[in-house]
Amino acid sequence: MASLQVIVFDVCGIACALRRDAVDELLPLPCLWRPPALPRPVAGFFNLSGKAVPAIRLDVLFGLEQEQVSAEAELYRHLILIEALGASGPGALLVDRVLDIVTVRSDQFSAVPEGNTLNGCVEAEIELGGRLVHLLSLERILFAEEQQALADLRRNAQNRLGEWAVPA
Repeated sequence: MASLQVIVFDVCGIACALRRDAVDELLPLPCLWRPPALPRPVAGFFNLSGKAVPAIRLDVLFGLEQEQVSAEAELYRHLILIEALGASGPGALLVDRVLDIVTVRSDQFSAVPEGNTLNGCVEAEIELGGRLVHLLSLERILFAEEQQALADLRRNAQNRLGEWAVPA
């Protein structure tokens, strides 16, 4: 791997990254709707051109959630839109803040043993400016059972959204 573009973001003070080619869009946090009985990792859904898109809280998934986020901090949170978040279709990752898009060289990467790192989804660590950034694997962020549950929730949200469609 000669060089790689990554998107660097913050989750509860921990610097993480995703491969740039895996990300479709970076969005400011829209107003989310939250149907009753959603699992805690799902912050809610938003309407993106007629599609119900779930927003997944990485802080909850990784066991890092903060006691309370201030209203000001909430304004600056971002969504990282992923076209295919596992088998569940499109989804977005809710992060505290997208920090940068950088190109990293292969000598900045170090291998990470699979297992005990942020739910086992860290595929490598990147040395950037004297600090380590966790490169996350999209394939390992959600377990297969979580992907299936999310697909079912998204389907229900899409049906609800369809109920409000005005016939042409």
